[in-house]
Amino acid sequence: MSRAYAFDPPHYTYDDYKLWEGRWELIGGVPYAMSPAPSIAHQTVSNRIAWLLQEALKDCTECHALLPVDWRIRDDTVVQPDNLVVCHPVEGAYLTRAPELVFEILSKSTALKDQNAKFTIYESEGVRYYVMVNIDDRVCKVYRLQDGRYVKLGDVVDETVTFDLGKCRIPFNFGLIWPR
Repeated sequence: MSRAYAFDPPHYTYDDYKLWEGRWELIGGVPYAMSPAPSIAHQTVSNRIAWLLQEALKDCTECHALLPVDWRIRDDTVVQPDNLVVCHPVEGAYLTRAPELVFEILSKSTALKDQNAKFTIYESEGVRYYVMVNIDDRVCKVYRLQDGRYVKLGDVVDETVTFDLGKCRIPFNFGLIWPR
C-alpha cells in the first residue's frame, strides 16, 4: 500500500523572483510563467495602446505610459501589466505604487489569471481603471474603481472612452487598437 504525503507547496518571495530567468509573475507566493512569448497580434495591439497612451499624455507632465514593468505589491506578489499609466514619480527598478490605468491583453494562457487574480489585485490595490482586451472577440471590458469596487463601464469595441486620471483626462479611441 502506498502512502500519500501531504506537503505545502513552496512560497516564493521577491528575492527568489529576481533570480529567475525569463518572464514571470508572482501572485501570493505562486509563480506564473509568462510564456510563450506574446503573439504577433498581442504585440501589435499592445504597441498601438502604448502609442495612443503616449499621444494622449504628451501634454500631461504628471502621468507616464509604460510597457510591462515589475510592480512589486508585496514581498510575495509581483505583476507585469501589459500597458499602464502611472501618475506619480517612478524611481528604482520597479513600481511600488498602483498605476492609475492598466490594460491587460488576454491570451489563452493568461486569461483566467487576468480575469480573476489580477482583477482582484488591481481592485484591492486601487488601480483606478482596469481594461481587459480580448483580441479574439475584438472587445475591451472597461472597469472603473468606485468606492473600492470595480464597476463595469462597458464592453467597448470602437468607441472613445475618456479616462479621468486625476492629474489629467485622456480620451482613448479603442477603434484604433485593432489590427486591420
